[in-house]
Amino acid sequence: MPQFAVHRNRNAATKGRFPLLLDVQTDLLEELSTRVVIPLAPASAAAKRTTMQTLTPICTIDDKPYVLITPQLAGIAAKELGPPVAHLTRDRQAVIAALDLLFTGI
Repeated sequence: MPQFAVHRNRNAATKGRFPLLLDVQTDLLEELSTRVVIPLAPASAAAKRTTMQTLTPICTIDDKPYVLITPQLAGIAAKELGPPVAHLTRDRQAVIAALDLLFTGI
């Protein structure tokens, strides 16, 4: 499972709000049975974003904008990830900046 792959959310309790999950875990830890993911919400359904653009950047998947809900970063079982639907390598800088802000404040 490559880093920055976007997967369908298979969890019935959360997939309505967060239909996609972004895998942010390094490929070097592929042997682990878990993956660290950022939930993605459709931009139209996300709360008004005025001051947290670095923490919650917008990425486009299939011509639709999604907000990375970085504060809800989670670890899940790799087997619970749905099929990959996209790859956000092109948004690497924005994703890393969001994680940096979350963890270090800069």
